[in-house]
Amino acid sequence: MPTAKPNQPVVVRFAPSPTGYLHIGGARTALFNWLYAKSNGGKFLLRIEDTDRERNSPEAVAAILDGLTWLGLDWDGEPVSQFERADRHREAAEKLLADANAYRCYLTQEELAAMREKAEAEKTPFKVDSPWRDRDPGEAPADAPFAIRLKSPKHGDTVIRDHVQGDVTFANKDLDDLIILRSDGSPTYNLAVVVDDHDMAITHVIRGVDHLTNAARQSQIYSLLGWTVPEWAHVPLIHGPDGAKLSKRHGALGAEAYREMGYLPVAMRNYLVRLGWSHGDDEIISTEQLIEWFDIDAINKAPARFDIQKLDALNGHWIRASGDDELFDRLVHLLPHLAHGDEVSKAFAAGAGPRLRALIPAMKERSKTLLDFIDAAKFLWAKRPLAHDEKAAKLLDTETRAMIARLIPDFEHLPDWTAQPLEAKVREFAEKEGLKLGKVAQPLRAALTGTTVSPPIFDVMQVLGEKETLGRLKDASH
Repeated sequence: MPTAKPNQPVVVRFAPSPTGYLHIGGARTALFNWLYAKSNGGKFLLRIEDTDRERNSPEAVAAILDGLTWLGLDWDGEPVSQFERADRHREAAEKLLADANAYRCYLTQEELAAMREKAEAEKTPFKVDSPWRDRDPGEAPADAPFAIRLKSPKHGDTVIRDHVQGDVTFANKDLDDLIILRSDGSPTYNLAVVVDDHDMAITHVIRGVDHLTNAARQSQIYSLLGWTVPEWAHVPLIHGPDGAKLSKRHGALGAEAYREMGYLPVAMRNYLVRLGWSHGDDEIISTEQLIEWFDIDAINKAPARFDIQKLDALNGHWIRASGDDELFDRLVHLLPHLAHGDEVSKAFAAGAGPRLRALIPAMKERSKTLLDFIDAAKFLWAKRPLAHDEKAAKLLDTETRAMIARLIPDFEHLPDWTAQPLEAKVREFAEKEGLKLGKVAQPLRAALTGTTVSPPIFDVMQVLGEKETLGRLKDASH
C-alpha cells in the first residue's frame, strides 16, 4: 500500500461537522494540525463536513470559524464545503464500480433487518455479507433501488501505521463491504473523506482515536482507487479529572465559552497542547516554542485529563506575562460576549475605561482570568451611595465611620492626588491616631469599593480622583 512521500510538503486539515460550537476536543485537534503545519512549513487547510443537511447550520459554521480565529489558528485558503463536492464523490464511486472494485447492492431494508436479528440471536457482531457482491446485477428486479458497496478484500489484514497508536491491525474478514453511495445517490462519510483528502493533497491525517476504525476502511478505499495513503496520527480522547469521558460537567464546552470565562488564547493553546503532548517537564510554553518543538511522534497514547485548575494557573501566568495595553484591548473585545457586557460597556462609554486601564498593572498580579479584572473594577462604575457587601458593612461600624470623618479634611486640597502622597497622608494620620496602617486602609477600602478586596487602595484613590473619592468617603462617614 503506498504511503506519503518522505519529502512531500506537509499538508494537514481540520474537518469539523458544523452541528454546534467548536468543542474543546475539536479545538485541540485543530491546534495539533496547525502546529504540525507551522512546525514543518506546511499548510493547514479547513474543510467543513456539512453533508448532514438536517443537523448542519450556517450559525454552527460561523461559531467554528469564530472559535478558530479567537484561538489564533489561521488556515490557508478558503474553507472547503464537503456538501458542494458531492458530484466529485459520486464520480469516485462510479470509478470504483467501473473497475469492479465496488458493486450495486439490492438488499432491501427487510433483508438487512433479518440479518441483524439473526446476528443478535446468535450473539455475533452484525456484519453485512451481501449476496450481490458476486451476483449478476441483471437478476435484480426492474427499477429496484440499490446502494453501491465497496468490494473490500476478504482475506489478509489492513494495517494502520500510526504515529501515535503504533501499528494497528484489522482482519479484513471483520470489515464488511462498506456502502459508499446510498440508494438516493448521496455519498457516505468514508468515501467523501478519502476523495476530499486526496484532492486537497493531505499528507497527514491528525484526528481523534475514535476514527481509527474509519482509517482501516478509508485505507481500503485509497488502495482500490490507486491513491497514496496519508500518514495517520490518531490522538487520544480527553477525559475529565475523574477519568470518565469528558462531558459538560467536566468542562467540555465550546471555545466561545472559554473566551466568555476570560481565558487568553495563548493560555488555551499552551494548555490544550499539553493534553496529550509533552516536551520534557515544560509546563509553560510559548506559541513560538510550541511551533519549534511540536511533533506528532511525541503525542501520548493514553487519554489526557482535563483540569480546570491547571488551566486557571496557566492563564494567570499568561495574564502576568501580557502587556497592559494588550490585556485592556482583550477586555474591550470581550465585553460584547458577556451576559452583563452592556452594563460594563455603558460604564466604559461614561469614562470608566481609562480608569480601569490605569488599574491593570495593580490587578494583573492577582487575576486568573479577564473576568477577574472586571469583577475587581466594578467599584469604578458603582453608583453613590455605594452598596456594601456583608464584610464591608461589618467593617464600617460607628467607630470606623467616625475615623473616616476625621480623615477627610486631611485629603481636601491635596496638591498631588497620586498614590504616593495619598499613602503618605494616610500613614501620617494612622501614626497620629496611634493605629496600624491596615486599621485605616481597610475601612477606606470598604468605603471606596463596597468590598474588603480590591486593587491597592492608594491606586484606587488615584484612579477614582479627588472628587469621587471624597464623595464616597463622606457617604461612608455618616
